[in-house]
Amino acid sequence: MSTVKLQLTRGEIGEEPSVETYEVPYRDGMSLLDALFWIREHEDPSLAVRYSCRSANACKECSAVVDGKAGFLCSIRARSGSEVRVEPLSGRSWIKDLATSLD
Repeated sequence: MSTVKLQLTRGEIGEEPSVETYEVPYRDGMSLLDALFWIREHEDPSLAVRYSCRSANACKECSAVVDGKAGFLCSIRARSGSEVRVEPLSGRSWIKDLATSLD
């Protein structure tokens, strides 16, 4: 089975951030947001990431820095066998893990 390896910034206000690595089973067409949902469901339900496309039919909340470039996690496709670094969006107040303030 092929996988995608995600290196995620983890932590919350008042702590020093750390990087944790997760291997996610790859499936055709999956986005990085899909991979994060897999981590929440199978590895760590405490992973914080902003999104509203699935619950409020809104968009533009799943912003993060992926391999050094800002983008939307829902539109960045995972690649089989790849390793991806995902960090919270810079320039916004950090809340927890990949979640930042919307201000």
